[in-house]
Amino acid sequence: MGSSGGVRGVGAGGTGPVRGDPATTIECVAASIICENLHKSYGSTKALDGLNLEVQPGEVMGFLGPNGSGKTTTIRILLGLLRHNGGRAEMLGRDPWSDAVELHKRVAYVAGDVSLWPSLSGGETIDLLGRLGSGIDPARRAEMIERFDLDPTKKGRTYSKGNRQKVALVAALAGNAELFVLDEPTSGLDPLMEAEFQRVAREMVAEGRTILLSSHILAEVESLCDRVTIIREGRTVETGTLVQLRHLTRTSVEATTREPIAPIAGLPGVVDFLAHSPSRASFGVENGQLAEVMAALAPLGIQAIESQPPTLEELFMRHYAVSHGPEQDGDPPANTNNNNNTNNTTTTTAASGDRS
Repeated sequence: MGSSGGVRGVGAGGTGPVRGDPATTIECVAASIICENLHKSYGSTKALDGLNLEVQPGEVMGFLGPNGSGKTTTIRILLGLLRHNGGRAEMLGRDPWSDAVELHKRVAYVAGDVSLWPSLSGGETIDLLGRLGSGIDPARRAEMIERFDLDPTKKGRTYSKGNRQKVALVAALAGNAELFVLDEPTSGLDPLMEAEFQRVAREMVAEGRTILLSSHILAEVESLCDRVTIIREGRTVETGTLVQLRHLTRTSVEATTREPIAPIAGLPGVVDFLAHSPSRASFGVENGQLAEVMAALAPLGIQAIESQPPTLEELFMRHYAVSHGPEQDGDPPANTNNNNNTNNTTTTTAASGDRS
């Protein structure tokens, strides 16, 4: 596999400490995924417009954006299903388009809308996908089937959406892949299975595997991911750890003071000030002005104060305050030549439907 267990990238530069030992650092290693100034157009429609993405070995990278932002187009390029128009795409040191067959032996992919062969059982599908992709470890296969509570004897046509998702997850997680590309992997799963997926994902990363996770379940991303890349309209707008991204936004504060608290509303960096009484208010503070606002509160006689950093949802929503059109991510206009790599689609999409 690609790297030693526990390595985490912490910023745009990519190298970072081993979890649990902040003083331990590693030398620069080749990124598992590199997208540099990536462009993809369908005729006059730009799906990607200079997107940048870097995923370091051994980390979980959250890949966020609303429908139409370019997430699925990026993933299809990385899987060798689409050819980009400009820029650079690299996965595990190889070109996804020309080296797709070899890469699929080292990469596992799970989509959020899974289709199965109706006449094959779940177990047969898992084995077939393993042979087409990164192989199957029989002991791990049995373990994943048990942990995801899957009956592998049923035919594909009888499975619910959640059970189809379990088949795809077991096929991916039971193999020998070093890189996992997961596009809404827990779609259709109940909360117990979502929690189990998170446990398995942490175990995989502890073994040195790498995960690119695209998900609309922001709590899942916040729980699992070492870094997050947020994209909009085919471009990267932010990349960093949650701590780094929180420094770029604001902290929520609720304070009760002995003296009237109204003067705080006029301070630089204070936003959304809401007075609940003359001496109690809630408001946001831009993190760059947090120290000054706290210093201004002190002379008012602080009786109670509660502050909390922004959640990932708040970070995400701040970037998407502007409404977007209804176009679907990665779907080309009708009658457009998509440059699909039709020779290389079988191993990746045989049991995974395309997302939009």
